[in-house]
Amino acid sequence: MKLRKPVLFLLFLTVLAPIVLYTDKLVSSSKNDFGEEVSSLSFGVESRQLNLLPEEIPKTLREPIGIISSENLNESVLSIPESIDELPSVKSTEHKSRALSAAEDDDKENPIKLVTGGFIAKNESDDADDAQNSKFVDDNDKQVANENKGAQAYQQPGKPIQKSDSGEHVTNKVERPRVQTVLSDARVRHLRDQLIRARVYLGLGATRNNPHYIKELRVRMKEVQRALGDASKDSDLPRNANDKLKAMEQVLARGKQIQDDCAAVIKKLRAILHSTEEQLRVHKKQTMFLTQLAAKTLPKGLHCLPLRLSTEYYSLNSDQQQFPNQEKLEDPSLFHYALFSDNILAAAVVVNSTVSHAKDPAKHVFHIVTDRLNYAAMRMWFLANLPSQATIQVQNIEEFTWLNASYSPVLKQLGSPSMIDYYFKADRAKSDSNLKFRNPKYLSILNHLRFYLPEIFPKLNKVLFVDDDIVVQKDLSGLWSIDLKGNVNGAVETCGESFHRFDRYLNFSNPLISKNFDPHACGWAYGMNIFDLDEWKKQNRTEVYHSWQRLNHDRQLWKLGTLPPGLITFWKSIFPLHRSWHVLGLGYNPSVGQKEIDRAAVIHYNGNMKPWLEIGMPKYRNYWARFINYEHAFLRDCNINP
Repeated sequence: MKLRKPVLFLLFLTVLAPIVLYTDKLVSSSKNDFGEEVSSLSFGVESRQLNLLPEEIPKTLREPIGIISSENLNESVLSIPESIDELPSVKSTEHKSRALSAAEDDDKENPIKLVTGGFIAKNESDDADDAQNSKFVDDNDKQVANENKGAQAYQQPGKPIQKSDSGEHVTNKVERPRVQTVLSDARVRHLRDQLIRARVYLGLGATRNNPHYIKELRVRMKEVQRALGDASKDSDLPRNANDKLKAMEQVLARGKQIQDDCAAVIKKLRAILHSTEEQLRVHKKQTMFLTQLAAKTLPKGLHCLPLRLSTEYYSLNSDQQQFPNQEKLEDPSLFHYALFSDNILAAAVVVNSTVSHAKDPAKHVFHIVTDRLNYAAMRMWFLANLPSQATIQVQNIEEFTWLNASYSPVLKQLGSPSMIDYYFKADRAKSDSNLKFRNPKYLSILNHLRFYLPEIFPKLNKVLFVDDDIVVQKDLSGLWSIDLKGNVNGAVETCGESFHRFDRYLNFSNPLISKNFDPHACGWAYGMNIFDLDEWKKQNRTEVYHSWQRLNHDRQLWKLGTLPPGLITFWKSIFPLHRSWHVLGLGYNPSVGQKEIDRAAVIHYNGNMKPWLEIGMPKYRNYWARFINYEHAFLRDCNINP
């Protein structure tokens, strides 16, 4: 018996004491680690720290967690459980209720709402909170932008709770989310997308059977259309645009519930896409036609000017109608320019800009050839505005009696019935679809005079041919001293881009072209060309031009124009000039560099957007307009303004 009692006492100590001690430790640890259990709750698949206890609620958030992208309220990529029951189970229901009550006590600082409030659609009774949850505010310009347009908030994952050296729980400081700058047209694009979706629902069978819904949808579409107007960025939208966006989104959400057939929606979207592409094709064709029409149309002021000048010219006596310094016209030691134009102001700019930059204006001679309608007006303008010391000659193309249909194949073709039908026949179904090839300028023999320079200037050695849509910015006398090395034409090549090769202008499917020319040969530009007339005559280039024009009577080798026959006529007889002599593109290319323009000797407004037309690009117009005196009496009479 004496031995039995000590054994029982030792057994009590070794068995029951650990049980008591372990139970006490379990109770205390469950109390202390409750925050860790709650903070380890996970949403969906991704596990994140959620600090819900009042003592662990941070004053600020560093950045929202994850990357959130939403196109609309119905299709948010972030899925949040509607109730706490959907979260992973927690061991103690008591702990769950305590967590919920703790979150409700400090609702304003709840980090879940701080992170997700701007992306989850809720029917909140508090309008201010609802507005705050559905908007981003730009730090820079304070403009309000709706997050549903697909704005993305970039966020760093939260750091886990750490313990200090003393064993106490320490929560890392997290800053308030940094507001991301959204695109300036985010809401505009969202509203437009809503209209497209609304059009889809209008065409679906399930929604059409619901007249009340269709009526409400049409009302919302009109509201959105009025809100959009001509807005191109969010700042152009009215203040109530965000309300219209929300209202439309709600209607579209109802439509999605009514029509859940994805195949029908896809079919409708494809139909809309096809219709839009067809409309785009039609609009492009209309744009091309209107652009060509604007390029061909003479402004009222430029129509008035030659009439006014012609009246003044015929009021002069014969002595007053003559130009001075006519003895210089055939002096080969001077710098001679060939300019063929029926545009008085354009010709004036070419002469004025050249003379103003010439080192010795007295050595520059301008040979201007125009048509019968503008002959008197052209002479009157330069008689009234003689450039200082330079010599001017104005000729009428009718005076070139040698230029007739029996000598020039192109003149014969321009007067043929087939050519007239090509331009003026009402039914153009069989005509070329490219409108630029039907520009009436190709009917003018003035455009083809460049191939007859030796005949026009028989006593000259070199001539600089210039178009009337150029502006001279430097002295050009250095061109006459360039050795062309036996070539006829000194020109700037334009093969920096692939579409300026020979195959861009000539029909290489025709054996006559493919056997004689290289499709990848470098093209060059008309507009400023120095011609060696002695070499021209020696190589008989005019006859080359005539022979190929005869072969192209049916326009199968090239379309109309002067560059394709020029490429053929001067094949292997081009001397490439430095690009700075001649910069092109100011009549069609808005991306011509400022440095390139500044260092150019000649800038060329090739293309439809001429500087004297309303469609001319304003950024380039001043280079041309500064050489015109708009205070001139004739210009004021015709209401011609810069």
